[in-house]
Amino acid sequence: MAMAAFVTILFLLIAAANLSISSCFQNSNYVGCIEEEKQALLRFKQDLIDPSNRLASWVGHRDCCKWAGVVCNKETGYVSELRLNNPPLNDYSSDVKYKAYEMSKLGGQLNPSLLGLKNLIHLDLSDNNFVGNSIPEFIGSMVSLRYLNLSVSGFQGKVPHQLGNLSNLQYLDLQANRLYVENLQWLSGLSFLEFLDLSIIDLSTTTDWLQVVTKLPSLLELRLSNCLLGELPLLEDVNVSSSLTVLDLSWNWFDYSLIHRWIFRLSNLMSLNLQANNLQGPIPDNLQNLTSLKILDLSFNYLSSGLPNWFHSFSQLEYLNFCSCNLQGSMSTAISNLSSTFNNLEISFNSELSGKIPRSFGKLCNLVSISLTGVKLGQDISEVVEILSGCASNTLESVYMGRCQLSGHLINQLGRFNRLNLLSLWGNSISGPIPESLGELPSLKTLYLYGNKLNGSLPTNFGKLAKLEDAVISQNFLEGVVSEVHFANLTRLKAFIAHGNSLKLKVDADWVPPFHVEALALGSWQLGPRFPSWLQSQEHLLNLDISNSGIFDSVPAWFWNLSYQFTVLDLSHNQIYGQIPSIDVFSYSLVIDLSSNKFMGPLPRVSSRVAALDVSNNSLSGSISNFLCGKLNELSGTQVLNLADNHFSDEIPDCWGNWQTLVAIKLANNKFSGKIPGSLGSLSSLQSLSLRNNSLSGELPLSLRNCSNLVSIDFSQNNFAGSIPTWMGKWLPNIKILSLHSNKLHGAIPDELCALNSLQILDLGQNELSGTIPRCINNFQAMITKNDSATTSISYATSSGSYFEDALLVIKGRVVEYSTTLKLVRSMDLSDNLLSGEIPNKQITSLQGLQSLNLSHNLLTGRVPENIGAMRELESLDLSMNQLSGEIPQSISSLTFLSHLNLSYNNLIGKIPSSTQLQSVSASSFVGNKLCGAPLAEICNEDNTTSKIENDGEESKGLEVEWKIVSITIGFVVGFWGVLGPLILNRAWRIEYYQFLDRMWYRIQLLFLAIN
Repeated sequence: MAMAAFVTILFLLIAAANLSISSCFQNSNYVGCIEEEKQALLRFKQDLIDPSNRLASWVGHRDCCKWAGVVCNKETGYVSELRLNNPPLNDYSSDVKYKAYEMSKLGGQLNPSLLGLKNLIHLDLSDNNFVGNSIPEFIGSMVSLRYLNLSVSGFQGKVPHQLGNLSNLQYLDLQANRLYVENLQWLSGLSFLEFLDLSIIDLSTTTDWLQVVTKLPSLLELRLSNCLLGELPLLEDVNVSSSLTVLDLSWNWFDYSLIHRWIFRLSNLMSLNLQANNLQGPIPDNLQNLTSLKILDLSFNYLSSGLPNWFHSFSQLEYLNFCSCNLQGSMSTAISNLSSTFNNLEISFNSELSGKIPRSFGKLCNLVSISLTGVKLGQDISEVVEILSGCASNTLESVYMGRCQLSGHLINQLGRFNRLNLLSLWGNSISGPIPESLGELPSLKTLYLYGNKLNGSLPTNFGKLAKLEDAVISQNFLEGVVSEVHFANLTRLKAFIAHGNSLKLKVDADWVPPFHVEALALGSWQLGPRFPSWLQSQEHLLNLDISNSGIFDSVPAWFWNLSYQFTVLDLSHNQIYGQIPSIDVFSYSLVIDLSSNKFMGPLPRVSSRVAALDVSNNSLSGSISNFLCGKLNELSGTQVLNLADNHFSDEIPDCWGNWQTLVAIKLANNKFSGKIPGSLGSLSSLQSLSLRNNSLSGELPLSLRNCSNLVSIDFSQNNFAGSIPTWMGKWLPNIKILSLHSNKLHGAIPDELCALNSLQILDLGQNELSGTIPRCINNFQAMITKNDSATTSISYATSSGSYFEDALLVIKGRVVEYSTTLKLVRSMDLSDNLLSGEIPNKQITSLQGLQSLNLSHNLLTGRVPENIGAMRELESLDLSMNQLSGEIPQSISSLTFLSHLNLSYNNLIGKIPSSTQLQSVSASSFVGNKLCGAPLAEICNEDNTTSKIENDGEESKGLEVEWKIVSITIGFVVGFWGVLGPLILNRAWRIEYYQFLDRMWYRIQLLFLAIN
């Protein structure tokens, strides 16, 4: 036995020795990288640009087979694969990771030294940055290639036909480059090709594409998405490739009848993507013949039909996408009859699709994702949760049900969905508290509950969601206290958006959050009065909103040091005081909103990258010259500049030439003086210019006519003189708001203004304008149309978002500020001028969309427009303090929306027409006329004249009255020639005096009405 054991051990030792010797022998035969190929690769590297030093290992003294991205044949040492693709970016929400991803891209030139790699079978240069380069023709000589991937790398120009020489090629991916192809005949030689992706390449001139690709005998996967394809050749000329299993023709423009007749011949098709192809009509029944289908995507088309009942015939279907297809009817139970392999349903954004989720959906035991956003379910959320909490609760990972008209309370059954990583229920009417069971979802990463009616406080179990990355619970009715417990285990949290609630954060002064978020929105929370010190730990913070959060403090220095990383910063509507330091450090900022605080001191310069800067409604002061003109050698990228409601003074600097990207300038309510600088006229992108309530003077500069994109001009409450420029009507065709209120403009209203078809608001009140109201005002088309909530907003779009225009208008006798609802306003104010003549009856009454018309305090004569009742949208009408005569037209009774009317101090006579609106206004609206009837105390006679009060006094009393009249007459004559006589002889004194009396009397009337 001992001898046998010894022999066994000896045998094992010999075997081990042989293995060791064999290994050493094999290692001794390892030749490593071929020197010629190493030199070829080094020459290739020399022409590359490598900003992140990805190819640091490519040095001459090292074995090139061990270089990054290089794979050699282990037996021969020849380079067989070159994998230089940029590592993919999986997390697009992280700005830090995205910048690193962009930096790691290779660029430069492709050196022909690659031809020295004779045995190269795999070349991957995808996701790089070869912008400005065409695909080199020499690649077509690398005949050993089986795999070629040049996708998403910035190549441009014509695809070289030499690629057709790569007869061994099995995989070709050129997608997402700036390339074009004249024809595809060069593909004919690629008989081994199995995969072809030419997506986002211009194939618009390739009429032969279908004949070519269907003759490729080995082709399994074809992707031609967004290639500008349109017409199809005759089907008789096409030999259908039965080998094709994957077909992607999305985002093209095909004839529906031809495309689906061809596709129905592809019996082996497993994946079909016809997304966004202008397909119209019902879902074709022949589609059910493709029995091998696993993936079907017909989204973003115009199918205009319901879901057919034959869907259960797809025995292998796994993924179904009918998003935004104009589907109609009710939810089909046929979907619930799909095979057990079905796992993904996408039918969101079909607003005409309605009905409840059938209970049979509970049979989809492998359902992974369900997307019904925008479908009119009209269902109780507890019923939805109950249906899905059957067998699907073990597989369901994503639920998209935003804006589905869901109501009711969330129930505690949420805890059953142990694999759920995304829950989206935004924009519904879900009420009640957030259930504690939400914290029992161990896999939850994304939570969207914003825009509901949730109340109560945030459950303490919220802090148990250890995998949570994005939480959006904004715009609800949550209230109560939030503490450290609510964030205890949220170590992966990247975005917490919870603004628009009434929550209060109560944490220890030395609290250090367990998370490092990139987006944080706590607007309307109670965070103050001290500035939150725990923000100091947030080193990756990019977007921050702590507006309206009760902070009464100065900004600590450490916070300004964090500012270099912000892309969005909103500290608005607090009581933050102190000075704003130089914020040039806002290197990547898109939006900085410091408005409605108590900042003081000068305005510092900002980085040229800032897209929107809002420091309005503070106490900033001094000149803005250093801010505007301090970087004359650097072009600014700012699009929105809001400096309104501060104490800035001096002249507006004349150095706007470097601010060419500006879309909106707000300088209202400051102390600027002098003239409008001519360089403002160089801002061709400008859409909104507000200089309201300053001390600016001079005439409106001719250079502004170059700002042809202007939508809103507000120069009111200044000292501008001269006449209204005639060029406005020709050069500013997009104007919707023109406010020149309270200036010193004179002359006639030019007829050229009538060319402004888009004008919704015209305010020329309180000037010295004369002449008549132009008879062309019926050309204001926007004042003719009825207000509609779908009307395009008066806003301006920028790279940082859309901003609503605002305007200050005198409507219904009050000063009203409009913003988001400004798009609904149609107003004309020509009051407090020297306009004369008659009101143009036909023209003014054609403005049937007008809501407010103010012609008061002028010298207008004639009658109130007879057809005034046609202006059915009128809510406010002021014709007071004119010389109008005649009766009030009966048609005024038709103005059912009229809530403010002032016809006082004219020469009107007769009975006030009867209507609910007219009898409900104040009697002061009719004083100073010879009117009778309600709401006045004067009773009308049969002839609609005012009743006279009988005097049955004695004759002596009448004589006494006569002597009083004589005395008054003598006093009037003396006073007239002694005081008022010079006004008759001096026209300038007369005009100024009458305007003074008119304005004083109008203000006394307003004061009297306000007191009452």
